[in-house]
Amino acid sequence: MFDRDRWNEIWVTLSRNKLRSFLTAFGVGWGIFMLIVMLGAGNGLSNGVNQAFAGWASNSCYVWAQTTSLPYQGFPRGRWFSFDNEDIALIRHKVKGVDALAPRLQLGGWRGGNNVEYRGKTGPFSVNGDVPDVLRIQGTEVVKGRFLNERDLHENRKVAVIGTRLVEVLYEKDEEPLGTWIKIQGVYFQVVGVHRPKASANMGGDQSAVVHVPFTTFQRAFNALNRVHWFAITAHEGTPASQVQADVKRVLAVKHRVHPDDDLAFGSFNVEEMFDMTNNLFKAITGLGWFVGVLTLLAGAIGVSNIMLVIIRERTKEIGIRRSIGATPGSITSQIVLESLTLTVIAGYLGLLVGMLILEAISSAGMDSEFFARPEIDLTVALIALGVLILSGLFAGYLPARRALAINPVDALRAE
Repeated sequence: MFDRDRWNEIWVTLSRNKLRSFLTAFGVGWGIFMLIVMLGAGNGLSNGVNQAFAGWASNSCYVWAQTTSLPYQGFPRGRWFSFDNEDIALIRHKVKGVDALAPRLQLGGWRGGNNVEYRGKTGPFSVNGDVPDVLRIQGTEVVKGRFLNERDLHENRKVAVIGTRLVEVLYEKDEEPLGTWIKIQGVYFQVVGVHRPKASANMGGDQSAVVHVPFTTFQRAFNALNRVHWFAITAHEGTPASQVQADVKRVLAVKHRVHPDDDLAFGSFNVEEMFDMTNNLFKAITGLGWFVGVLTLLAGAIGVSNIMLVIIRERTKEIGIRRSIGATPGSITSQIVLESLTLTVIAGYLGLLVGMLILEAISSAGMDSEFFARPEIDLTVALIALGVLILSGLFAGYLPARRALAINPVDALRAE
């Protein structure tokens, strides 16, 4: 392995036809390069999506009321109904597996824009009546002050937690929003906190343009007594969110006299199913990357094997002389395999290095987008790719070595 003459012979053999060796090496290097870039791009997509939905509970679901599509117990189809405060306690006591439960009211309905005023400036923003547990479900972080607490609910405090977008529009630069009063439909609320979304994706609209007020205060201030627009729910660990979602619909259907088979009476959104679907998609992308990369690398290895067969044909007389003066089959085999492995590993390492440098350059250049961030390859994947590369080199040299051993020394000496 450390015989200087052996390595010198390998260099002479591979450099005898430089163009042929370069093109063969390029095929191997391109294969490992494609493998690294595709796996890195897949990780970039995965990182981007995880960043886009950062902070949102992956085991959550959302349920809201719609109009019925089936008649039931004397009620006609097309009946509109709404949730109420009793449903909050009903879900807590009747549905197993519920972890966090956050009823919500939304001024103006889904994505409703409401004029929020501050010192003569107004802007359309979403106003939500929330409970503190919504922070366990929604990807929001408080950057100034505090969020809503239980005392705000019990005492019906007129306080608000505003988004960073509202601060940009209504407040002067460097003006402190905490302690100020904003007006929503003629009702004044004191700002106690500023929030911003953790996620880059706008799930349910721009979360930085949302005003959170206490759920109970919202009911009194905006004439929504005994009303709940929708529920956000997370499941306990080990309990599927889909099961909790189905149980919530079943319990609420009984309470509001909705036909058990009326699938259109309740609207719902299951975040867990979306996350599972996304994770399965990225697993498929990773599998595709390995499949295409390994096949491309295998094609390069086959090219190396073919070149080694050509080299053996050119060196038939040399092999015959070696065999006739006592060279063992092991020495012949190891020499040919080592030549193949050297060409494969050097070319593959350069392809691996170039691929990782390109991924690092993209990551360092800050070319992140909403669903693509930090393309990277971890050490485990790099080591696996190196292992695949070495196996390809061994494969590329094994068959030509067997061909060399099959040469009859006498016939080889007669060869021209």
